[in-house]
Amino acid sequence: MSLSTAQPLLPPEADWPAKVARAFSRAASRYDTLASAQRHIGESLWRGLPGTAQHILDLGCGTGYWSQRLAARYPTAHVTGLDIAPGMLEHARARHGDTITWQLGSAESLPLPAESLDLVFSNLAIQWCRDSLAVMEALYRVLAPGGQAFITTLLPGTLSEIAFAWQRPDAVLKTPACCVLEAAISKSGLLSLKQSTWVETFFYPDFKAVMASIKGVGAQVARPNATLTRADLTAAAARFEQLREPRGLPVSYHCLSLQLEKPR
Repeated sequence: MSLSTAQPLLPPEADWPAKVARAFSRAASRYDTLASAQRHIGESLWRGLPGTAQHILDLGCGTGYWSQRLAARYPTAHVTGLDIAPGMLEHARARHGDTITWQLGSAESLPLPAESLDLVFSNLAIQWCRDSLAVMEALYRVLAPGGQAFITTLLPGTLSEIAFAWQRPDAVLKTPACCVLEAAISKSGLLSLKQSTWVETFFYPDFKAVMASIKGVGAQVARPNATLTRADLTAAAARFEQLREPRGLPVSYHCLSLQLEKPR
């Protein structure tokens, strides 16, 4: 999909889930090639996972990269990969087969039985959800007592360089503040065992590579009800060049990791 035909990343609220699903379905075939930043951030979760688990959900599984790793790490467990994008699930099933259960669904309304999971893994998925409380309440419902959720998500400030280049503060992703997530966790009944925030900055050789890294994993940038001209692209690239560092053009992710537990 070209930038000139891209849909704005912040569409009307009513069709937001459908927009996200379509964007990620379109990105499925090239996601694994371009998701190096996302995988790097996910490793922070991987290192802290428990030694054993039997019923596992990869929430926002995408192409199934982490689902497959979870199945290998916990060989006796039943692993479900859940995603809102049918195209991602089709790609995951084609690549990893049916030993993992692939489930279409939303993090805000998990289509799973109550108290059926002892481990939820979710890397950079819930920032796409507009209702943080619904996400946390859904996790509370599906976790068994003592079950845990390991989550990374994104905070305000993420991709600020992209917003600067396009001269739109909301150009890329509207994320909930940390205090909003903390309030949702508390209200849901989940316990927050551990949380940490940090900034990961990745560097790209040129503007084209920056945009490929964003658009190729499901995100697009465009101005509502407008067509991007070659002049627009040139101007955005020139603004981004003002941010260049010795290692290249920076793209920053403001990250939050959470370890949550349902009380016993």
